[in-house]
Amino acid sequence: MEPDLYFISTAARLLHMHPQTLRKYERLGLIRPSRTVGSMRLYSRDELDRLRLIKHLVDEAGINLAGVERLLSIADSVQRMRPLLNQHARRPDARRRIALELKRISEMIEL
Repeated sequence: MEPDLYFISTAARLLHMHPQTLRKYERLGLIRPSRTVGSMRLYSRDELDRLRLIKHLVDEAGINLAGVERLLSIADSVQRMRPLLNQHARRPDARRRIALELKRISEMIEL
C-alpha cells in the first residue's frame, strides 16, 4: 500500500524530477505542499498528479511556466464552478458565483 504523503526526495524520484524543480514550482505558486512541524515538504497524491500534469505541459506540450500557471488557474476556476453547476444553478447566489468565475476565466485568457 502506498503512503498518502511523500517527502520531497521521494516525490522527486517518483516523478523523475529534481527536488530543486519542485521547490521552484512551489515558489511560483504552481503547487502548495503541506509542511511537517519541522517544515519539511509533504506531497499528497493529488499534488503528485498536479506535478505530473505540469511536467507533461512543460516537457511534452512545450508550454512555458507562465502558460502553465495560466492553464492551472483556469482549471482551478472550472473546478470551483462544477459544484455550483451541478447542485445550485437555479439559485441567484449560485448564478452570481458562476458569473464571477466565468469573468475570472475570461480575464485569465484575456477575452
